[in-house]
Amino acid sequence: MTDKYTQLVSRGLGRDIARKLGLPQPVPLRRHQPGDPLVAGPVLVQGTGSGADELASALLSWNLDVRRHAVPKEKLGAVILVLDELSGPEDLARPVLTAATSLRDLASNARVITVSRAAVDATGPAVAAARQGVDGLLRSLAKELRAGATGNGILLRDGTRTTSPSTLGALRFFLSGRSAFVDGQFLTVTSDAGQQPDDVEKPLAGKVAVVTGAARGIGASIARTLRRDGATVVVVDIPAAGDQLATVANEVHGTALQLDISREDAGQRIIEHAVQRHGRLDIVVHNAGITRDKLLANMDPGRWNSVIAVNIAAQLRINEALLASEHFRSSPRIVSVASTSGIAGNRGQTNYAASKGGVMGMVRATAPLLAAHGGSINAVAPGFIETEMTARIPFATREVARRLNSLQQGGQPGDVAEAIAFLASDAAGGISGEVLRVCGQNLVGA
Repeated sequence: MTDKYTQLVSRGLGRDIARKLGLPQPVPLRRHQPGDPLVAGPVLVQGTGSGADELASALLSWNLDVRRHAVPKEKLGAVILVLDELSGPEDLARPVLTAATSLRDLASNARVITVSRAAVDATGPAVAAARQGVDGLLRSLAKELRAGATGNGILLRDGTRTTSPSTLGALRFFLSGRSAFVDGQFLTVTSDAGQQPDDVEKPLAGKVAVVTGAARGIGASIARTLRRDGATVVVVDIPAAGDQLATVANEVHGTALQLDISREDAGQRIIEHAVQRHGRLDIVVHNAGITRDKLLANMDPGRWNSVIAVNIAAQLRINEALLASEHFRSSPRIVSVASTSGIAGNRGQTNYAASKGGVMGMVRATAPLLAAHGGSINAVAPGFIETEMTARIPFATREVARRLNSLQQGGQPGDVAEAIAFLASDAAGGISGEVLRVCGQNLVGA
Protein backbone atom coordinates (compact mmCIF):
# COMPACT_ATOMS: atom_id res chain seq x y z
CA MET A 1 0.00 0.00 0.00
CA THR A 2 1.36 3.44 -0.96
CA ASP A 3 1.99 6.06 1.71
CA LYS A 4 1.17 9.13 -0.38
CA TYR A 5 1.90 11.52 2.47
CA THR A 6 5.51 10.34 2.73
CA GLN A 7 5.91 10.71 -1.02
CA LEU A 8 4.46 14.24 -0.86
CA VAL A 9 6.63 15.61 1.95
CA SER A 10 9.89 13.94 0.93
CA ARG A 11 10.69 16.42 -1.81
CA GLY A 12 10.15 19.89 -3.24
CA LEU A 13 7.22 22.06 -2.25
CA GLY A 14 5.62 19.38 -0.09
CA ARG A 15 8.77 19.16 2.01
CA ASP A 16 8.93 22.93 2.43
CA ILE A 17 5.26 23.15 3.48
CA ALA A 18 5.62 20.32 5.98
CA ARG A 19 8.67 21.98 7.50
CA LYS A 20 6.93 25.35 7.88
CA LEU A 21 3.82 23.79 9.44
CA GLY A 22 5.79 21.52 11.76
CA LEU A 23 4.27 18.38 10.23
CA PRO A 24 5.95 14.95 10.32
CA GLN A 25 8.61 14.60 7.62
CA PRO A 26 9.21 10.90 7.04
CA VAL A 27 12.00 10.05 4.61
CA PRO A 28 11.81 7.16 2.12
CA LEU A 29 13.86 4.37 3.67
CA ARG A 30 16.86 2.69 2.11
CA ARG A 31 15.79 -0.92 1.64
CA HIS A 32 17.97 -3.77 0.48
CA GLN A 33 18.38 -4.46 -3.21
CA PRO A 34 20.75 -7.23 -4.34
CA GLY A 35 24.06 -5.72 -5.34
CA ASP A 36 23.61 -2.51 -3.34
CA PRO A 37 26.49 -1.32 -1.13
CA LEU A 38 26.17 -2.51 2.46
CA VAL A 39 26.20 1.03 3.80
CA ALA A 40 26.03 4.43 2.12
CA GLY A 41 29.27 6.07 3.19
CA PRO A 42 32.28 5.69 5.49
CA VAL A 43 31.89 3.76 8.75
CA LEU A 44 33.26 5.34 11.93
CA VAL A 45 34.26 2.82 14.62
CA GLN A 46 34.56 4.45 18.04
CA GLY A 47 36.16 2.64 20.96
CA THR A 48 39.60 2.19 22.47
CA GLY A 49 39.69 -1.45 23.57
CA SER A 50 40.89 -4.54 21.74
CA GLY A 51 37.29 -5.41 20.85
CA ALA A 52 36.97 -2.19 18.85
CA ASP A 53 40.29 -2.82 17.08
CA GLU A 54 39.27 -6.34 16.11
CA LEU A 55 35.87 -5.20 14.91
CA ALA A 56 37.38 -2.45 12.78
CA SER A 57 39.73 -4.98 11.18
CA ALA A 58 36.80 -7.28 10.40
CA LEU A 59 34.93 -4.44 8.71
CA LEU A 60 37.98 -3.62 6.63
CA SER A 61 37.88 -7.19 5.33
CA TRP A 62 34.37 -6.42 4.02
CA ASN A 63 35.96 -3.68 1.85
CA LEU A 64 34.21 -0.95 3.82
CA ASP A 65 35.65 2.54 4.18
CA VAL A 66 36.44 2.38 7.90
CA ARG A 67 37.44 5.36 10.04
CA ARG A 68 38.81 5.22 13.60
CA HIS A 69 38.67 8.99 14.02
CA ALA A 70 36.10 11.41 12.66
CA VAL A 71 36.93 13.79 9.84
CA PRO A 72 35.03 17.08 10.35
CA LYS A 73 32.04 17.55 8.04
CA GLU A 74 32.58 14.21 6.30
CA LYS A 75 29.22 12.51 5.66
CA LEU A 76 29.14 9.16 7.43
CA GLY A 77 27.17 6.08 6.51
CA ALA A 78 27.40 4.64 10.02
CA VAL A 79 28.80 5.12 13.50
CA ILE A 80 29.62 2.00 15.51
CA LEU A 81 30.17 2.64 19.19
CA VAL A 82 32.02 -0.25 20.87
CA LEU A 83 31.36 -0.22 24.63
CA ASP A 84 32.31 -3.77 25.56
CA GLU A 85 34.73 -2.88 28.37
CA LEU A 86 32.60 -0.66 30.62
CA SER A 87 33.34 -0.92 34.34
CA GLY A 88 31.04 1.85 35.61
CA PRO A 89 28.67 4.61 34.45
CA GLU A 90 31.52 7.13 34.37
CA ASP A 91 33.07 5.17 31.50
CA LEU A 92 30.20 6.18 29.20
CA ALA A 93 30.99 9.88 28.99
CA ARG A 94 34.15 9.91 26.88
CA PRO A 95 33.18 7.49 24.07
CA VAL A 96 29.56 8.63 23.91
CA LEU A 97 30.30 12.36 23.85
CA THR A 98 33.07 11.80 21.31
CA ALA A 99 30.63 9.95 19.06
CA ALA A 100 28.08 12.72 19.58
CA THR A 101 30.26 15.16 17.66
CA SER A 102 29.72 13.05 14.51
CA LEU A 103 25.94 12.82 14.68
CA ARG A 104 25.40 15.98 12.64
CA ASP A 105 27.53 14.44 9.89
CA LEU A 106 25.32 11.37 9.39
CA ALA A 107 24.12 10.82 5.85
CA SER A 108 20.47 10.13 5.04
CA ASN A 109 19.48 6.60 6.13
CA ALA A 110 22.67 6.25 8.18
CA ARG A 111 23.14 3.73 10.96
CA VAL A 112 24.23 4.10 14.60
CA ILE A 113 25.04 0.81 16.31
CA THR A 114 26.24 0.12 19.82
CA VAL A 115 28.18 -3.04 20.71
CA SER A 116 28.17 -3.69 24.44
CA ARG A 117 27.81 -6.48 26.98
CA ALA A 118 24.63 -7.77 28.61
CA ALA A 119 23.83 -6.43 32.07
CA VAL A 120 22.66 -9.86 33.18
CA ASP A 121 26.29 -11.04 33.23
CA ALA A 122 27.61 -8.07 35.24
CA THR A 123 29.91 -8.87 38.16
CA GLY A 124 28.70 -5.99 40.33
CA PRO A 125 26.30 -3.05 40.60
CA ALA A 126 28.55 -0.52 38.87
CA VAL A 127 29.15 -2.76 35.85
CA ALA A 128 25.44 -3.59 35.65
CA ALA A 129 24.56 0.11 35.82
CA ALA A 130 26.91 0.97 32.97
CA ARG A 131 25.73 -1.88 30.78
CA GLN A 132 22.04 -1.18 31.39
CA GLY A 133 22.73 2.49 30.78
CA VAL A 134 23.57 1.65 27.17
CA ASP A 135 19.98 0.45 26.76
CA GLY A 136 18.48 3.81 27.72
CA LEU A 137 21.15 5.69 25.80
CA LEU A 138 20.61 3.83 22.53
CA ARG A 139 16.81 3.90 22.64
CA SER A 140 16.83 7.63 23.35
CA LEU A 141 19.37 8.34 20.63
CA ALA A 142 17.27 6.40 18.11
CA LYS A 143 14.43 8.84 18.75
CA GLU A 144 16.72 11.78 18.03
CA LEU A 145 17.98 10.57 14.65
CA ARG A 146 16.48 12.01 11.50
CA ALA A 147 16.39 11.49 7.72
CA GLY A 148 15.69 7.76 7.92
CA ALA A 149 18.68 7.01 10.15
CA THR A 150 18.28 4.24 12.73
CA GLY A 151 19.94 3.28 15.99
CA ASN A 152 20.22 -0.32 17.18
CA GLY A 153 22.37 -2.30 19.58
CA ILE A 154 24.17 -5.62 19.86
CA LEU A 155 24.52 -7.14 23.32
CA LEU A 156 27.24 -9.70 23.91
CA ARG A 157 27.02 -12.30 26.63
CA ASP A 158 30.28 -12.52 28.55
CA GLY A 159 32.74 -14.76 26.73
CA THR A 160 31.38 -13.78 23.32
CA ARG A 161 33.78 -11.95 21.03
CA THR A 162 33.07 -8.71 19.18
CA THR A 163 34.01 -10.61 16.02
CA SER A 164 32.02 -13.79 16.63
CA PRO A 165 30.06 -14.98 13.55
CA SER A 166 26.71 -13.83 14.93
CA THR A 167 28.07 -10.50 16.17
CA LEU A 168 29.26 -9.81 12.65
CA GLY A 169 26.01 -11.20 11.26
CA ALA A 170 23.94 -8.87 13.42
CA LEU A 171 26.23 -5.98 12.52
CA ARG A 172 25.85 -6.65 8.80
CA PHE A 173 22.06 -6.85 9.22
CA PHE A 174 21.83 -3.58 11.16
CA LEU A 175 24.16 -1.77 8.73
CA SER A 176 22.25 -2.89 5.67
CA GLY A 177 18.97 -1.87 4.08
CA ARG A 178 17.52 -5.16 5.37
CA SER A 179 16.97 -3.45 8.74
CA ALA A 180 15.25 -0.35 7.33
CA PHE A 181 12.26 -0.52 9.72
CA VAL A 182 14.16 -1.86 12.75
CA ASP A 183 14.93 0.99 15.12
CA GLY A 184 15.77 1.31 18.81
CA GLN A 185 16.21 -2.46 19.20
CA PHE A 186 18.78 -4.83 20.65
CA LEU A 187 19.87 -8.31 19.63
CA THR A 188 21.71 -10.45 22.17
CA VAL A 189 24.46 -12.73 20.89
CA THR A 190 24.58 -15.60 23.35
CA SER A 191 27.54 -17.56 22.00
CA ASP A 192 30.27 -17.76 19.37
CA ALA A 193 28.13 -20.18 17.36
CA GLY A 194 27.09 -19.44 13.80
CA GLN A 195 28.84 -19.11 10.51
CA GLN A 196 29.37 -16.30 8.04
CA PRO A 197 28.00 -17.14 4.58
CA ASP A 198 30.27 -17.80 1.62
CA ASP A 199 27.92 -15.69 -0.50
CA VAL A 200 26.37 -12.74 1.34
CA GLU A 201 23.66 -12.43 -1.33
CA LYS A 202 22.67 -16.14 -0.96
CA PRO A 203 23.04 -16.85 2.77
CA LEU A 204 20.34 -19.56 2.66
CA ALA A 205 21.71 -21.49 -0.30
CA GLY A 206 21.07 -25.21 0.06
CA LYS A 207 18.48 -24.77 2.81
CA VAL A 208 14.86 -25.96 2.70
CA ALA A 209 12.42 -23.60 4.41
CA VAL A 210 8.73 -23.94 5.30
CA VAL A 211 6.57 -20.83 5.62
CA THR A 212 3.04 -21.08 7.03
CA GLY A 213 0.32 -18.59 6.14
CA ALA A 214 2.17 -17.96 2.89
CA ALA A 215 -0.67 -17.37 0.43
CA ARG A 216 -0.67 -13.59 0.77
CA GLY A 217 0.67 -10.53 2.60
CA ILE A 218 3.61 -10.91 4.94
CA GLY A 219 3.75 -14.69 4.45
CA ALA A 220 4.11 -14.39 0.68
CA SER A 221 6.79 -11.73 1.16
CA ILE A 222 8.69 -14.03 3.52
CA ALA A 223 8.60 -16.81 0.92
CA ARG A 224 9.92 -14.48 -1.78
CA THR A 225 12.73 -13.17 0.44
CA LEU A 226 13.86 -16.65 1.52
CA ARG A 227 13.90 -17.71 -2.12
CA ARG A 228 15.89 -14.61 -3.09
CA ASP A 229 18.42 -15.55 -0.41
CA GLY A 230 18.86 -19.01 -1.89
CA ALA A 231 16.42 -21.27 0.00
CA THR A 232 14.08 -23.83 -1.49
CA VAL A 233 10.67 -22.89 -0.10
CA VAL A 234 7.59 -24.89 0.89
CA VAL A 235 4.58 -22.59 1.23
CA VAL A 236 1.73 -23.66 3.52
CA ASP A 237 -1.79 -22.31 3.90
CA ILE A 238 -5.38 -23.47 4.35
CA PRO A 239 -7.11 -25.27 1.43
CA ALA A 240 -9.45 -22.30 0.90
CA ALA A 241 -6.40 -20.25 -0.15
CA GLY A 242 -5.21 -22.95 -2.53
CA ASP A 243 -5.21 -20.87 -5.72
CA GLN A 244 -3.27 -18.01 -4.17
CA LEU A 245 -0.91 -20.49 -2.52
CA ALA A 246 -0.19 -22.15 -5.85
CA THR A 247 0.58 -18.75 -7.36
CA VAL A 248 3.14 -18.01 -4.64
CA ALA A 249 4.67 -21.48 -4.94
CA ASN A 250 5.12 -21.03 -8.67
CA GLU A 251 6.61 -17.58 -8.17
CA VAL A 252 9.27 -18.85 -5.75
CA HIS A 253 9.82 -22.11 -7.66
CA GLY A 254 8.85 -24.06 -4.56
CA THR A 255 6.07 -26.44 -3.57
CA ALA A 256 2.69 -25.84 -1.94
CA LEU A 257 1.12 -27.72 0.95
CA GLN A 258 -2.56 -27.06 1.61
CA LEU A 259 -2.94 -27.63 5.33
CA ASP A 260 -4.86 -26.40 8.34
CA ILE A 261 -2.01 -25.97 10.81
CA SER A 262 -4.35 -26.45 13.77
CA ARG A 263 -4.68 -30.15 12.84
CA GLU A 264 -3.10 -32.55 15.33
CA ASP A 265 -0.86 -34.06 12.63
CA ALA A 266 0.19 -30.75 11.02
CA GLY A 267 3.80 -31.01 12.19
CA GLN A 268 4.26 -34.50 10.84
CA ARG A 269 2.69 -33.58 7.51
CA ILE A 270 5.02 -30.59 7.15
CA ILE A 271 8.06 -32.76 7.85
CA GLU A 272 6.95 -35.49 5.46
CA HIS A 273 6.25 -33.03 2.64
CA ALA A 274 9.62 -31.27 2.99
CA VAL A 275 11.64 -34.47 3.22
CA GLN A 276 9.79 -36.36 0.49
CA ARG A 277 9.80 -33.46 -1.98
CA HIS A 278 13.12 -31.80 -1.13
CA GLY A 279 15.16 -34.28 0.91
CA ARG A 280 15.57 -32.18 4.07
CA LEU A 281 14.11 -29.52 6.36
CA ASP A 282 16.22 -26.71 7.81
CA ILE A 283 13.97 -23.72 8.52
CA VAL A 284 10.40 -23.35 9.74
CA VAL A 285 8.74 -19.93 9.78
CA HIS A 286 5.54 -19.76 11.83
CA ASN A 287 3.73 -16.92 10.13
CA ALA A 288 0.11 -18.13 10.02
CA GLY A 289 -2.17 -16.17 12.31
CA ILE A 290 -5.70 -14.81 12.62
CA THR A 291 -7.48 -11.99 14.43
CA ARG A 292 -10.95 -12.08 15.96
CA ASP A 293 -11.05 -8.70 17.67
CA LYS A 294 -13.58 -7.80 20.36
CA LEU A 295 -13.52 -5.99 23.67
CA LEU A 296 -13.03 -8.55 26.40
CA ALA A 297 -16.43 -7.72 27.89
CA ASN A 298 -17.97 -8.86 24.59
CA MET A 299 -15.58 -11.74 23.88
CA ASP A 300 -17.12 -15.14 23.19
CA PRO A 301 -15.44 -18.58 23.42
CA GLY A 302 -15.39 -19.02 19.64
CA ARG A 303 -13.34 -15.88 19.02
CA TRP A 304 -11.01 -16.53 21.93
CA ASN A 305 -10.38 -20.21 21.24
CA SER A 306 -9.88 -19.90 17.48
CA VAL A 307 -7.15 -17.26 17.90
CA ILE A 308 -5.32 -19.27 20.55
CA ALA A 309 -5.63 -22.46 18.47
CA VAL A 310 -4.09 -20.98 15.32
CA ASN A 311 -1.66 -18.42 16.71
CA ILE A 312 0.08 -20.37 19.48
CA ALA A 313 -1.31 -23.87 20.14
CA ALA A 314 -0.58 -24.93 16.55
CA GLN A 315 2.99 -23.66 16.79
CA LEU A 316 3.56 -25.58 20.01
CA ARG A 317 2.34 -28.84 18.47
CA ILE A 318 4.36 -28.36 15.29
CA ASN A 319 7.48 -27.58 17.31
CA GLU A 320 7.00 -30.77 19.34
CA ALA A 321 7.01 -32.74 16.09
CA LEU A 322 10.08 -30.88 14.83
CA LEU A 323 12.03 -31.44 18.05
CA ALA A 324 11.22 -35.16 17.93
CA SER A 325 12.16 -35.59 14.27
CA GLU A 326 15.48 -36.93 13.07
CA HIS A 327 15.04 -34.75 9.99
CA PHE A 328 15.33 -31.51 11.99
CA ARG A 329 18.78 -31.94 13.46
CA SER A 330 21.32 -30.07 11.34
CA SER A 331 21.53 -26.52 12.77
CA PRO A 332 17.73 -26.13 12.54
CA ARG A 333 16.12 -22.69 12.63
CA ILE A 334 12.64 -21.71 13.78
CA VAL A 335 11.35 -18.15 13.44
CA SER A 336 7.90 -17.15 14.72
CA VAL A 337 5.92 -14.04 13.89
CA ALA A 338 4.78 -12.36 17.10
CA SER A 339 3.42 -8.79 17.36
CA THR A 340 3.98 -5.59 19.27
CA SER A 341 0.41 -6.18 20.51
CA GLY A 342 1.86 -9.01 22.59
CA ILE A 343 4.34 -6.55 24.15
CA ALA A 344 2.38 -3.33 24.63
CA GLY A 345 -1.19 -4.60 24.27
CA ASN A 346 -3.90 -3.25 21.99
CA ARG A 347 -7.50 -2.31 22.68
CA GLY A 348 -9.92 -5.01 21.56
CA GLN A 349 -7.17 -7.61 21.10
CA THR A 350 -6.89 -9.44 24.42
CA ASN A 351 -7.10 -12.79 22.65
CA TYR A 352 -4.62 -11.82 19.94
CA ALA A 353 -2.21 -10.18 22.41
CA ALA A 354 -2.36 -13.25 24.65
CA SER A 355 -1.52 -15.50 21.71
CA LYS A 356 1.38 -13.32 20.54
CA GLY A 357 2.69 -12.92 24.08
CA GLY A 358 2.52 -16.70 24.22
CA VAL A 359 4.65 -16.93 21.08
CA MET A 360 7.39 -14.92 22.77
CA GLY A 361 7.27 -17.07 25.89
CA MET A 362 7.43 -20.21 23.75
CA VAL A 363 10.46 -18.91 21.88
CA ARG A 364 12.45 -18.19 25.04
CA ALA A 365 11.63 -21.59 26.57
CA THR A 366 12.33 -23.54 23.39
CA ALA A 367 15.77 -22.06 22.74
CA PRO A 368 17.63 -24.43 25.11
CA LEU A 369 15.90 -27.43 23.54
CA LEU A 370 17.33 -26.62 20.12
CA ALA A 371 20.81 -25.74 21.38
CA ALA A 372 21.89 -29.41 21.51
CA HIS A 373 21.50 -29.59 17.73
CA GLY A 374 23.16 -26.25 17.02
CA GLY A 375 19.72 -24.82 16.39
CA SER A 376 18.00 -21.56 17.22
CA ILE A 377 14.52 -20.13 17.62
CA ASN A 378 13.59 -16.46 17.58
CA ALA A 379 10.57 -14.25 17.05
CA VAL A 380 9.93 -11.13 15.02
CA ALA A 381 7.32 -8.70 16.37
CA PRO A 382 5.96 -6.39 13.65
CA GLY A 383 4.39 -3.04 14.41
CA PHE A 384 2.31 -1.09 11.86
CA ILE A 385 2.93 -2.81 8.52
CA GLU A 386 1.30 -1.72 5.26
CA THR A 387 -0.91 -4.70 4.37
CA GLU A 388 -4.41 -5.35 3.06
CA MET A 389 -5.55 -5.53 6.68
CA THR A 390 -4.15 -2.13 7.69
CA ALA A 391 -5.51 -0.64 4.46
CA ARG A 392 -9.01 -1.28 5.83
CA ILE A 393 -8.37 0.85 8.92
CA PRO A 394 -10.25 4.19 8.78
CA PHE A 395 -8.13 6.91 7.18
CA ALA A 396 -7.56 9.12 10.24
CA THR A 397 -6.72 6.18 12.50
CA ARG A 398 -4.39 4.75 9.87
CA GLU A 399 -2.52 8.03 9.47
CA VAL A 400 -1.99 8.37 13.22
CA ALA A 401 -0.79 4.76 13.47
CA ARG A 402 1.70 5.33 10.66
CA ARG A 403 3.32 8.35 12.33
CA LEU A 404 3.59 6.96 15.89
CA ASN A 405 7.12 5.68 15.52
CA SER A 406 10.56 7.21 15.23
CA LEU A 407 10.60 6.80 11.44
CA GLN A 408 7.11 8.38 11.15
CA GLN A 409 5.84 5.85 8.62
CA GLY A 410 4.51 2.32 8.29
CA GLY A 411 6.71 -0.63 7.52
CA GLN A 412 6.47 -2.91 4.50
CA PRO A 413 5.89 -6.69 4.50
CA GLY A 414 9.41 -7.00 3.15
CA ASP A 415 10.80 -5.41 6.33
CA VAL A 416 9.40 -8.29 8.37
CA ALA A 417 10.66 -10.78 5.80
CA GLU A 418 14.20 -9.37 5.90
CA ALA A 419 14.41 -9.76 9.68
CA ILE A 420 13.13 -13.34 9.44
CA ALA A 421 15.59 -14.20 6.67
CA PHE A 422 18.47 -12.97 8.81
CA LEU A 423 17.36 -14.90 11.90
CA ALA A 424 16.93 -18.02 9.74
CA SER A 425 20.51 -17.82 8.48
CA ASP A 426 23.62 -19.45 9.90
CA ALA A 427 25.00 -15.94 10.49
CA ALA A 428 22.47 -15.72 13.35
CA GLY A 429 23.36 -19.12 14.80
CA GLY A 430 24.57 -17.54 18.04
CA ILE A 431 21.29 -15.66 18.54
CA SER A 432 18.45 -17.64 20.12
CA GLY A 433 15.43 -16.96 22.31
CA GLU A 434 15.26 -13.35 21.09
CA VAL A 435 12.32 -11.16 20.08
CA LEU A 436 13.20 -8.55 17.46
CA ARG A 437 10.66 -5.76 16.99
CA VAL A 438 10.18 -4.52 13.43
CA CYS A 439 8.19 -1.42 14.28
CA GLY A 440 10.26 1.68 13.51
CA GLN A 441 10.58 2.15 17.30
CA ASN A 442 6.89 2.54 17.99
CA LEU A 443 6.35 5.31 20.52
CA VAL A 444 3.34 3.78 22.26
CA GLY A 445 3.51 1.04 24.86
CA ALA A 446 6.46 -0.94 26.16
